[in-house]
Amino acid sequence: NVEAIFPFRKYFGWNIAADSHMTIVGAREKFAAIDKVFEELAEYRPLELLRSQRQRTDYLLTKQARIVAMTCTHAAIVRSRLVELGFQYDNLLVEEAGQMLDVETFIPLLLQRGESVADVKSSSGTTTTSRLKRVCLIGDHHQLPPVVKNMSFSRFSNLDQSLFTRLIRLGVPTIDLNKQGRARADIAKLYSWRYRDLGNLDHVLTRDSFKKANAGFSHTFQMINVEEFEGQGESTPTAYFYQNIGEAEYAVALFQYMVLIGYPPQKISILTTYNGQKELLLDILSQRCGPGTPLAGIRPGAVSTVDHYQGQQNDFILLSLVRTRAVGHLRDIRRLVVAVSRARLGLYVFCRRAVFGSCHELQRTMGQMTERPDRLELVKEERYPTERRLGEKIPEEKKFVVDDVATLGNIVHSMQESLCSAGVDEMEE
Repeated sequence: NVEAIFPFRKYFGWNIAADSHMTIVGAREKFAAIDKVFEELAEYRPLELLRSQRQRTDYLLTKQARIVAMTCTHAAIVRSRLVELGFQYDNLLVEEAGQMLDVETFIPLLLQRGESVADVKSSSGTTTTSRLKRVCLIGDHHQLPPVVKNMSFSRFSNLDQSLFTRLIRLGVPTIDLNKQGRARADIAKLYSWRYRDLGNLDHVLTRDSFKKANAGFSHTFQMINVEEFEGQGESTPTAYFYQNIGEAEYAVALFQYMVLIGYPPQKISILTTYNGQKELLLDILSQRCGPGTPLAGIRPGAVSTVDHYQGQQNDFILLSLVRTRAVGHLRDIRRLVVAVSRARLGLYVFCRRAVFGSCHELQRTMGQMTERPDRLELVKEERYPTERRLGEKIPEEKKFVVDDVATLGNIVHSMQESLCSAGVDEMEE
């Protein structure tokens, strides 16, 4: 009589009166379910016995974790501890390998003890081999290399060449990206020439956000010529601390304009090629969007240099190239590729067009930009988000050409006054 002697009827909610047909097989299934519960409890037992957070972390790391993520710097710091714990792994995936020094790439390969195998040729009869079965390096050697501050090591020892780039130059087989899904097709065309057969994923042509135009703009990307502002172009308050007040004012004014017509500020990033210009941009933003202003406290998603923004993206990028006497370090094609590939939906570049448009090394990209007007073209009375489709003809009476930074500044000022007066009216009502 299995029903009468089964000890866990209450646990399973089993009623003899309702069901008196339990068999030996059914009872074994119930016991198997109970065994599974105790197996799960056994997995939690070490967490009860281990007192400190570090001990629990070590246990999870060595016994439970299937995927472990860390930076190369952290790998170097904890390597000896991981080896001591007996940490083991078979597969290694290194992201942004094109930006890592050789030694930084080697460290993640050595986070575990090797395995001893028999070797008749060895004097000890054994030899040590690595447990690793697969190493996958992911990166882009067409973008910026590792940063080496010592110019001698960088220039004469090629220390700024990553292991990833070194292997590619040695002819190691690679799998190349042949479709991009980040940017509009016309923006991707600015840098796709640098890659072999780089096309677009289907959603770039079909998704609604890519098919809509940029609200308030005639073009999805533009190179905007910035002449001297108050008689000044590029300046260097200290050596190599390049600034351009005209471009900084223009970029901040355009950011204000975009926010005032409804763009989310976190979807806009302001980039520049020099640290000095970044500091100037932050200073101007603190004034134009500071306490007591209609846009108080509003900041873009990021204000950064091109070098530090590698690996990131945003919907709209305002890019200041700063230099007016020479191209500077943007002559490095890898930096140019990073600069123009950060934007998804809109890219607006502020620069001295005569300097950058005539640079031979940059022609494949700048040539496409110089095909468009060198003065910013806006669409009047249009707010974000717009229903206007990409390629839809804009009536001439709705177009507005911005002559210079002062013109855009006046537009922003009048929009802010209207915003303030509207707020006062609402308060009075």
